[in-house]
Parts: sequence; C-alpha cells; structure tokens
Amino acid sequence: MVASAPPAAPAIVLDRVGLMFAGRPLFTDLSLRFAAGRTTCVLGPSGCGKSTLLKLIAGSAALPADGTVRFEPEPAAGARLVAWMGQNDLLLPWLGLLDNVLLGARLRGEVNDTRRARARDLLHAAGLAGRERALPATLSGGMRQRAALLRTLMEERPVLLMDEPFSALDALTRMRLQNLAAELTRGATVVLVTHDPLEALRLADRIIVLTGAPARVAATLEVDGPTPRDPGDPDLARRHGELLGLLMAEAETAPS
Repeated sequence: MVASAPPAAPAIVLDRVGLMFAGRPLFTDLSLRFAAGRTTCVLGPSGCGKSTLLKLIAGSAALPADGTVRFEPEPAAGARLVAWMGQNDLLLPWLGLLDNVLLGARLRGEVNDTRRARARDLLHAAGLAGRERALPATLSGGMRQRAALLRTLMEERPVLLMDEPFSALDALTRMRLQNLAAELTRGATVVLVTHDPLEALRLADRIIVLTGAPARVAATLEVDGPTPRDPGDPDLARRHGELLGLLMAEAETAPS
C-alpha cells in the first residue's frame, strides 16, 4: 500500500478573534494571516498572549474564543495537519530518548526501520548520539528540549507550531538546532514564538510584534532572503538594532 502524500501547507487565518483570560480581555477583534509555506516568528512581552495564540491555532478546546481560526484551503477530514511543541518537553519518563523522539509513530503503530534510522540521524545531528536509551530524568534541560524539538520535526506535518523551542540551549547548540529546524521545515507553515529578536531575524520570513492587553499588532516586518541567515551579516546586525529599538519603544509606552 502506497502512503498518501501529506497535505499541502495551508495558510492560517484568524478573523476577529476575541478571548477572555483570567477575567481580562487577552484578544479583542484580533485578525492575523500566516502565509502558507512560510515561517512567521511572533515576538512580544511576556503575558501578551503569544503562547495562547499557538493554542488557538492548534484548536485547544479549553480556550473558547469569539471569531474564527481556520486553515486555507480547508483540509480534508482526518488530515494530519499540525505538529505542536510547547514550552514543556512532555517526554515520557519511562521511554528512552529514541523512543520519545518516535512517540508519534509509536502511538500510530508506524514505527519501522526507516523511521528508526531517521530518528537516529536526527539525534546525531542534534548532538545526542549515544543517548538513544537514556531516560529523560538523566538528561539536562537542554537535552530534553532538543529531544522535544526532534519529536516535533519527526512528524513532518505541513503546519508546525513551536513555543520557545530553543530557549534552554547554549548559544552554539541553539544555532546548530536553528539551522537544523530551518532545513527540515522548509515549505511548511511555521509559527514560532520567541523572545529573541536575533532568532526571529535568522529564521523568519515575517516577524509579527505583539504588545498590549488586549494584544494588538505593534509591527510587522518582512525579512528577505533564504534562512537560516548568517548572524555575522552586517545587514542582519542593522535590522537587529532596528528591531531592538522598536521593542524597547513599545516597552516604554506600554502601561505599567
């Protein structure tokens, strides 16, 4: 039996979304469009709703909201569309690293030699070779985060939602994993939440800056050129300074 091709990467559309959280409006008439097959990074201060935005896109039933969140074109019923990486790694403590990376395939009964070889290759690329049987409790926070990222990438879904996927990594490992993620998600619709402006500039085709309560779009920046971008590029350094200035200006005008 020939496996069916994965669905094409869709656009993600939020149309006049409203949401109350802890008794206050988090979103009011928020409208956004995430382009198909492109990477969008979402920046903004803590508490402005970045993580909640990802949960809404993922279809969290625990977040009743006004307005609509949809994919365009509309996927076929039962399509495996979204892979999600939250801030908590959610590794299963009784499984070794390799089996945690293969968790999605294990749950679907789809583990085979090809998938195991693929997972081993990713562990090697992420600097985790030789730890295939290591239990999560024996690993550092950065190692666990790398494993969670690899588990997400193994799904090869047309939509990837990632919440601070590199936050626990040292500078060199972070760049290494950013490069890997950029390579493996090319052509997918990616929404990546980060607090790091340089990370956004390295990886994004588009950057959205959220601020305020309720959240509003403070700025949208288009970033040209292939990813991942060279952090030593003078133009990237210039844009980094401009983006930092924008974020600082927004922080100074935000209500205390």
